[in-house]
Amino acid sequence: MKITRIWADTSGESHYSDLDIPLMDSGPLGAMSEPLSVQSLILRENPSGYDYGWHTAPREQYIVMLEGTVEITVSDGEMRTFGPGAIVLVTDTTGKGHASRSPDGKPRKSLFLPV
Repeated sequence: MKITRIWADTSGESHYSDLDIPLMDSGPLGAMSEPLSVQSLILRENPSGYDYGWHTAPREQYIVMLEGTVEITVSDGEMRTFGPGAIVLVTDTTGKGHASRSPDGKPRKSLFLPV
C-alpha cells in the first residue's frame, strides 16, 4: 500500500517521498501490513477555507484523510493534493516545514495518529 511521507533533510528543506508499505496475504481477510506503532488517535475537523501557511509538524504523525481535500506544499516547492483515503506520514518537525490549505474552500475531516 502506498503512502506519502513529508520529511526534512539536514539543511531543513522539506520534501515528499512515496513509501510502499508491504501487505501480506491474510486469506479471507484480504491483505494486511505488519502492525505499525502509534501512540493515540486524534480526530480533527478543519474549517472551510483554512490556510495554515508555513509550519512544521507538531510531532511525527500519520494523517488519514476522511473527508474533503488538503493541498500541501513542501519547502522545496513541490505541491500535492490529498483527498479521502490518502495517508500522509508527516515527519518534518524541524526546518522550513510545509504549508497546508483548503484548495476548494470546503472543510476537511481527518485522523491524526502520532507515532
